[in-house]
Amino acid sequence: MRSLEQWLAYQAQVHPQAIDLGLERLRVVLDRLQWRQPGIPVITIAGTNGKGSVSAYCAATLRAAGFKVGVFTSPHLRDYRERIRVDERLVSPEELVAAFESIEAARGSVGLTFFEFNALAALLVFGAAKLDAWVLEIGMGGRLDAVNVVDPDVAVVTSIGLDHQEYLGDTLEAIAREKAGIFRAGKAAVIGGREPSPVLESAAHSLNSPLKRLAIEYNYVLDGAGWRYRGTHWDLPHLPAPALLGDIQFTNAATALAALEELAPRLEIPAAAIARGLTGARLDGRFQIIAPGRSSPAWVLDVAHNPDAARVLARNLHANPIAGKTLAVCGILADKDARAIASELDHCIDAWWCASIDGARGRTGQLLAEAVRDEVHAPITATDDVAGACVAALRAAEPKDRIVVFGSFHTVGPALDWLESQGLLPAAPRPEYTHS
Repeated sequence: MRSLEQWLAYQAQVHPQAIDLGLERLRVVLDRLQWRQPGIPVITIAGTNGKGSVSAYCAATLRAAGFKVGVFTSPHLRDYRERIRVDERLVSPEELVAAFESIEAARGSVGLTFFEFNALAALLVFGAAKLDAWVLEIGMGGRLDAVNVVDPDVAVVTSIGLDHQEYLGDTLEAIAREKAGIFRAGKAAVIGGREPSPVLESAAHSLNSPLKRLAIEYNYVLDGAGWRYRGTHWDLPHLPAPALLGDIQFTNAATALAALEELAPRLEIPAAAIARGLTGARLDGRFQIIAPGRSSPAWVLDVAHNPDAARVLARNLHANPIAGKTLAVCGILADKDARAIASELDHCIDAWWCASIDGARGRTGQLLAEAVRDEVHAPITATDDVAGACVAALRAAEPKDRIVVFGSFHTVGPALDWLESQGLLPAAPRPEYTHS
C-alpha cells in the first residue's frame, strides 16, 4: 500500500503533461465511480486574484452559522492536505489515500494530471462527509478546470488579469471567456471587479443567469471603523472590518456576501454569523504580518505572483508605513512576468534578495535577479534558496525594518517553514478531519 507521499510522487508521473485542461477524462472516471452532483449548495470561485480570500470568507461565515462546510483550494503553502478541508480541519492522510485508491481503480488507462487527482479526491471526501455546503476554488481559468465538473448554485469571478496566458489566452477578453465558463444557466453569477468585463456580462445574460456586479447589484460603503453591505437580499450595517489585512479585503468580503445571500432560503445565515465569519476568516500568505517582537523586524508574507497582485501588495505596504526600511525576499516562477511584478514594487523596496525555486517551473535566484535588475533601483542579491534569502535579509535588517516575502506559494511556504524553525512563528495545531 502506498503512503500519501508515495501517492503524490506517483501522480506527478501518470500524465505526460503537468497541465492539460479539459473535463472529459474526469467525467469518464467520475462515471465509473458512480459519482453524482451534490444535492447541497455549492459556491464555485474563479478569478486571477482574490479567490482564496473570498473562499475563506464564505467558508468562515457558513461555519459561524452552524453549517458543516467542505472547502477545496489550491495550491497549498506547506502541506498538501491544506487543499481539502472539512470544517477547517485538514483531510487526514488515511482519507486521502483511500480516495486515491478508489480513483486509481476507476481510471484504468485514463491519464490524470496531478491536479485532477487532487480535485477528484476532494469530491470523494466531501461526498462521504455529509456536508451542508461546498466552497470550491477554481485552479486555473474556469471552463476547462477540473473543478468545473461540479455544477454550482452560485458562480463567482473575483477579478480578471493577465496570468497563465499560455493556457487561457493573451487578452483580458480571452481570459474572461474562460472564467465565464463556470456560470450555469439560471444560477447567480457574481462579479467582484469594479469594472465588470463585458464578456462576463454577456455570458451571464446568454445563460439567463442573475447577474450580480459590484457597485451595481451589490455594493459596500466604509463607515468609520466598520462598513455596510447592500445586496439583492441583505442590507447589513455596522459590519466589523474583515480579518484579512488590506483595503482590497472589503471588496473580497463584499463579494463573498453577494454569493452567500444567494443561498437563502436553503441556508439561513443570521447577521451575527456574518460578523463572526468576517472576523474569523484565516488565510496564510495574504498580507500576513508576523511580528516576533521589538528586537526583531516584522515579516510580511504575500503570495502575490502577477502584476495585479503585486500592485495590491504595494498599496498595502504604503498603507502600513514603518520607521525603517523594507527588504524583500522574492522568488518567482519562470512562467510569471517577473519584470512587471518587480516594477510594481520597485518604489516600495530598499533591498532585494532573489531566491531560487526548484521544480519544472522553477527559476534560479541568479536568473530572477537578471530579469528584474532593469526594473528596480535598489541593491539585488541572488541566493540559492528561500531559506538562504531569509537568513541574509534578517542579517541585514534592523528591528525597525520589515522583510516582505512574496512572489509565489513556492516562496511563502518555505519561508513559513523557516520562520517556524527559527522560533519566529509559533507552531500552530493542524487538526485533521476524518468521517470514520
